[in-house]
Amino acid sequence: QVQLVESGGGLVQPGGSLRLSCAASGRAFSIYNMAWFRQAPGKEREFVVRITWSAGNTYYADFVKGRFTISRDNAKNTVYLQMDSLKPEDTAVYYCAARRSALDHYDYWGQGTQVTVSS
Repeated sequence: QVQLVESGGGLVQPGGSLRLSCAASGRAFSIYNMAWFRQAPGKEREFVVRITWSAGNTYYADFVKGRFTISRDNAKNTVYLQMDSLKPEDTAVYYCAARRSALDHYDYWGQGTQVTVSS
């Protein structure tokens, strides 16, 4: 089993920045890649970005390219999401997720952290 714990959400003004963290514990060595998803009120959960654990390869949703940056610290089993130039439409609960291979579903999820972008 893998446990994921997110932190770093909060309230920020439009144009501001936040950094989210996701710490993995348990069988973290079995992780192939980690990802961030988000879910806004009344909307479906959507994919934001992913990173492979070993090589650090990344893939971003178009709506965050150039604004969000994912990174990882393998020694700390932690993934970060740096969010810059935030917009009100980025308001959502952000979830960290992990899977054991490219063919697996995301089986492990964190509890989510609220990000609110508002003036």
